[in-house]
Amino acid sequence: MNLQRRAVRQNVEKSRFELPVDGEVALADYVLRDGVMLFTHTETPPALQGRGIASALIEGALLSARQQGLKVRASCSFVVDYLARHPEFADLQG
Repeated sequence: MNLQRRAVRQNVEKSRFELPVDGEVALADYVLRDGVMLFTHTETPPALQGRGIASALIEGALLSARQQGLKVRASCSFVVDYLARHPEFADLQG
């Protein structure tokens, strides 16, 4: 997954993070307001499901948020669950 994490890109114009894999793109939508990145939706194409792609996408997105000095919140259930399973990102929750 490390290689895929490095391939995560932030598409500022569309307010989402993207991870292209095998001709498909997994995405995580967000809303940025007052220094907080709220993750609202994560989508993984059916062909990519079950391979850890969404987890790699969210890991990359959270690392990017940290690098930008942002806090994170999530209304997307996948991101809520990811944050609960990964205490190394607890410092980002705000």
